[in-house]
Amino acid sequence: MRTYYFDMKDGVPIRDRTGLPFPTGADAIEHSKVLALRFSHDHRLKDPIRSIVVVDESGTEIHREPVHQAVDQPKVVISFGKIG
Repeated sequence: MRTYYFDMKDGVPIRDRTGLPFPTGADAIEHSKVLALRFSHDHRLKDPIRSIVVVDESGTEIHREPVHQAVDQPKVVISFGKIG
């Protein structure tokens, strides 16, 4: 099994120095989706995490999973409708 690292980007970057073993890159990518969902609901975070970056043993980024805001968080909507 290969070791994959799950870095958190945007906001305050956090580097995963331990990593986790997965049989394939696809399995590591699926894990990043679970992490992204978990972080999207964590309101204790001071700096929002915008994405989980999956990095393989060679240091190559193989996937970037966006972390979306939880549904119950307020959203800002900007409209560019014609005035007048």
